[in-house]
Amino acid sequence: MNPFRRAVRRYRSPAVVPLTERAWPGRRITSAPRWLSTDLRDGNQSLVNPMSPDRKLVMFRLLTEMGYREIEVGFPVASQDDHDFLRTLIERDLVPDDVTISVLVQARDDLIRRTVESLAGARRATVHLYNATSPQFRQVVFGMDRAECKELAVQGTRLFMKYADRTLTGCDLGFQYSQELFNDTELDFSLEVCEAVMDVWQPEAGRPIILNFPTTVERTTPNVFADQIEWMGRRLSRREHLCLSVHPHNDRGTGVATAELAMLAGAERVEGCLFGNGERAGNVDLVTLGLNMFSQGVDPGVDFSDLNRVRRTVEHCTELPVHPRHPYGGDLVYTAFSGSHQDAIKKGFDEQKRVAAAAGVPVAETRWEIPYLPVDPADVGRTYETVVRINSQSGKGGVAYVVSSLLGLHLPRDLQVEFAALVQARADAEGGEVAPDRIADLFRSEYVSRPLVSVPLPLPAAVPAYLHVDGAAFEVGAARADQIEQVRDRLVPWGIDVHAVHRTGTALTGCGGLAVYAELRVGDQVLWGVGVDADLEAAVSAAVRSAAARLNRTTAPPAPESLPLGPPRLARVV
Repeated sequence: MNPFRRAVRRYRSPAVVPLTERAWPGRRITSAPRWLSTDLRDGNQSLVNPMSPDRKLVMFRLLTEMGYREIEVGFPVASQDDHDFLRTLIERDLVPDDVTISVLVQARDDLIRRTVESLAGARRATVHLYNATSPQFRQVVFGMDRAECKELAVQGTRLFMKYADRTLTGCDLGFQYSQELFNDTELDFSLEVCEAVMDVWQPEAGRPIILNFPTTVERTTPNVFADQIEWMGRRLSRREHLCLSVHPHNDRGTGVATAELAMLAGAERVEGCLFGNGERAGNVDLVTLGLNMFSQGVDPGVDFSDLNRVRRTVEHCTELPVHPRHPYGGDLVYTAFSGSHQDAIKKGFDEQKRVAAAAGVPVAETRWEIPYLPVDPADVGRTYETVVRINSQSGKGGVAYVVSSLLGLHLPRDLQVEFAALVQARADAEGGEVAPDRIADLFRSEYVSRPLVSVPLPLPAAVPAYLHVDGAAFEVGAARADQIEQVRDRLVPWGIDVHAVHRTGTALTGCGGLAVYAELRVGDQVLWGVGVDADLEAAVSAAVRSAAARLNRTTAPPAPESLPLGPPRLARVV
């Protein structure tokens, strides 16, 4: 047998949680939990190079500016750096009035005393006491039985209360208790320990307690943890005076799902890190979790409107890169290379504009329903220019989207197909991605900026032409009928017979101009040219000349001087 397949026998399935009539599967997340960022404690302790004081302060300020109101700032008895940073925050009065700082401590006498002393002068603080409760740690690591383990938590709570009464006058002081390895602990014992801790603390109105339940090492599917949380929530006493908190890790890659299901099961508070930093595979990712709620129409209570800045700051502080495929924050997550994806995205944006125009409201106020994009990149500070990126796999939709975004031009479908082939040939020849600005330059040189000296006019008699006009100021109908007929008549000496005039879109609303796409059909050739101008005749002139210049001729007579149409002019968008 394959050694790997044989090794699977060493692992066990999780025990079934004795929970009947589960409520959490039928619930929805309708409001944000209390958030605690542990970037400066759990996240920091996992770094190869822990944050310097300056980087810690940058991270702290980012968190408060984003709206996090509970921030675990360190483990002050574990390192001098953590202690000194805590004192800096307090002594320099850097903690906003509505922010509660939290510090972690093990359930040991001298550590609790020194931790409480380190908070002297703080206005609002929480002391987070913990001890490990799982059978493995009780028996193998600490060599204690259940009673001794419970007494450690109870005695730690008593010591905290004693030292706090002595030291922290004038501080709005909170208390949090965590069972490290809760998810591996027998549920009846977890409940017994929590009740014993609350018997000492005596939670009541104005004196709440936070009971925190971590998946210290994630071992099960998220539904098992949800069952554990609902089981505890049903049985804990003094429920109105306690906050049920969770601290999911990501060892199985399901930290976000674990947090979401725990919230459905009754968790009211979530601890985690921006972009999921933390020991091993990290903590639950607060960015993904918050924006998952946002994408479902639930206000996360945290400001993600400048996600690029958040990502840059976190990368600076942690010296860790955010993966380009990281949900919401990665460089490539709002990017489509596939031609079918690009086409769907472009059509989605076009439909959104149509719906907004019909309703008479800004596009930003319409419901977000764009294929392949769970949130509007603009809502998190990203730009549309990076949504569609072009390589050899891309199609007409993506190329048309880039032209629309950069040049404001709404290309007719056949021109999209032709230009996409040119771009794909460039991508195949050069390899890799073709940058948007190069696509725009290629479009200009191919369809707009043809040298007039090469224009072969007049053309062969009666060359069929179709004009496609793009712009909010253009309507096919009586208002333009006379002007269109004049344009038709003036093109006859050039050997051009205008068969039809179509409207293609309103992409040029912002500049008030008109874009004309001239489609000339010479034998088997279809020749496109583009002209943009506020004046219809000038735009037609430019488009026709550009199209005619693309004929494969070695000589060309000059354009007749007597023609009334002026030289092509390029509007500012082109």
